[in-house]
Amino acid sequence: MNSNNNTIDKSTLRKTFFRSIPMEHSWNYERMMNLGYCFAMIPALKKIYGGNKDELSKSLTRHLEFYNTTPYVVTLPLCISIAMEENRAKDIDKFDTESINMVKTALMGPIAGIGDSFYWGTLRVLATGIGTSLATQGNILGPILFLLIFNIPNFGIRYWLTFFGYRLGTSVLQKIESSGIMEKITYAASVIGLSVAGAMTAEMVNVNIGGRIGKGDDATTFQDILNGIIPGLLPLGLTFLVIYLLKKKMKPLPLLIIMMFVCIVLAYFKILVLPK
Repeated sequence: MNSNNNTIDKSTLRKTFFRSIPMEHSWNYERMMNLGYCFAMIPALKKIYGGNKDELSKSLTRHLEFYNTTPYVVTLPLCISIAMEENRAKDIDKFDTESINMVKTALMGPIAGIGDSFYWGTLRVLATGIGTSLATQGNILGPILFLLIFNIPNFGIRYWLTFFGYRLGTSVLQKIESSGIMEKITYAASVIGLSVAGAMTAEMVNVNIGGRIGKGDDATTFQDILNGIIPGLLPLGLTFLVIYLLKKKMKPLPLLIIMMFVCIVLAYFKILVLPK
């Protein structure tokens, strides 16, 4: 890491690490952890763009887009983003800024899967098992060991990923630029990002209508009929409706309130039902 004024140094990366800790304190339903992501990048962006307030403003806006992943590994995409922003500052006119968010989005799903399985599926279970076994015996080491077993790897890996992500972003970008395949990488990242968004829609949006045709064991629900035509047709339709309303400049919060009210009314009349 060079030491000129606009080059990222270890001190700046440490600030990013510390600012990443409260990543989810500003979590919101519209763009999830975007505020925390942008907050963690502010020291680096100020270092990169210096007194260029116009480019600093554009970079802050770039990182206020939707983002969500396992918070314990978020320093990896954070510092790759920092390396890409630093590389952009060297050639503002030619660098494709879309590639920054595309790479972020491409990493979001895979590292979330790895992070969730390790931290929630393995480490938390291990820490809880050891801590609970001691706590049930009245041993004060129970909660202490739980906190240590979970948080030492948490903060250790998060800190290591801070510097690894920056080195990875810097070296990979240099190789990509020298080989001339940046456009292909950007295209691949956009495909992966859209795939992740599509998978999130299928997984997280549920719309089930009530009512059935026939009686007894031979009865067929309207939901089964729709699923037989196109599985997930109603969630997909609802997603496109929300996108359409957002493009028409409808605010997300009023839209959420309206959707909640409509769902309560439809559920009351059993037009919508809980999924089985």
